[in-house]
Amino acid sequence: MHILCIGVNHRTASVSVRENLSLGEETLRAALARYRCGREDSGGILSELTILSTCNRMEFYSTSGSRDHEALTFLLKKVSGVSLEAFEQHLFQLEGQEAARHLFRVAAGLDSQLLGEPQILGQVAEAHMTALRLGATGPVLSRLFQTAVHAGKRVRNESAISSGPSTMCSIAVKLASDVLGGLAQAKVVVIGAGEMAELAVRALRMRGAQRITVINRTVSRGQELAQRWGAVARPFEAILDELCDADMVISSTSAPHTILHYESLEKILREREGRQLVVLDIAVPRDVDEEVGELPGVHLYNLDDLARQAGQLFENRMREVPRAEAVIEEELESFSFWLDTLTVTPLIRELHQQAENIRRQEMNRTLRRMPGLGEAERQRIDALTRALVKKLLHFPTVYLKEQARYGEEVSGALLTRKLFGLDERNPDDKNHQYMDGPNGTN
Repeated sequence: MHILCIGVNHRTASVSVRENLSLGEETLRAALARYRCGREDSGGILSELTILSTCNRMEFYSTSGSRDHEALTFLLKKVSGVSLEAFEQHLFQLEGQEAARHLFRVAAGLDSQLLGEPQILGQVAEAHMTALRLGATGPVLSRLFQTAVHAGKRVRNESAISSGPSTMCSIAVKLASDVLGGLAQAKVVVIGAGEMAELAVRALRMRGAQRITVINRTVSRGQELAQRWGAVARPFEAILDELCDADMVISSTSAPHTILHYESLEKILREREGRQLVVLDIAVPRDVDEEVGELPGVHLYNLDDLARQAGQLFENRMREVPRAEAVIEEELESFSFWLDTLTVTPLIRELHQQAENIRRQEMNRTLRRMPGLGEAERQRIDALTRALVKKLLHFPTVYLKEQARYGEEVSGALLTRKLFGLDERNPDDKNHQYMDGPNGTN
């Protein structure tokens, strides 16, 4: 069984490419439900599937009996509705340990536009939970994503990789504050009411912004966000009126198309008498026409622009990268060991089941010969025999796992089966005799 990963992210493609591959929540869930666990739609080649979709990346993870990424690439094309030619040159493909290492680095924030940003860890965990709820993932990808989340938490706890500004929103707000000369008197309009909008409002408050208006298509969600932070909520229809007086706009909706157009803003600017406007587009797909940045007095920044601005701020975080990478390698070794031992897991289970069957049979036989024992004594005998079985099978279990780790699982399995008689009669058979003494008597 091979772990495969394909994807497009901020390292391989610009935001103009990434936004075309962005999946809405409903589309993502439908894809997981439709192509889960080797169903016919995936050609039966892909046995597990998890999709990590964020502003900066679209990554598909799967397990397969083949190392060929073709089926997974076809799946990305079909789900996104984008022709292969449009993204093929931006696509990366990983397999096995390299795919696992990549996911661990993503969860730790080492592959983010903003080095060490914490938001991605929750997104990795949510990707796993979504696939789990829809029956798309299985034991291998579940273990992979759980280990990735654990690695991400360790990196944040054992290094200073997340010190300083922690999100793209905080970088964006700092940039706008520098352009406007502070936010205390600025009127800010936040479009959207999701997680990014929440982070933006929080960053605005921390920078001293007092006049914040939240605009969202679902009015109730906008009101909830506004109430949490002491802002004002307005319906989406009021967006142009609000922009007439705004000094700063942060847009972070999940709309599949642009919502702020050149023509609309051009009309608004005529009424503003030359006042400058900072527009921060942190949505993917982008919410704002690129041409808006050409309007006089408008400062337009998207995620790629913000990443370039952030590049000067993280020298301290860069010094923490070796420590973070060491944690990732430890977690990768642990996961690889677990993966290697999967081939002998059924044998280990069979070995322990045989021992448990024998334990129960002999304990019950003994207890029948000792009818005067109380319940407490019976429980002590049960605990004693369980402990004996566990200790006796410890070293055979370790041996099998070590053999699997070094590619000797076949010889190890044959020897174990021979020594423990696993290919003989089932010990549950009442006529079965096992060697207990030199004459085979019991």
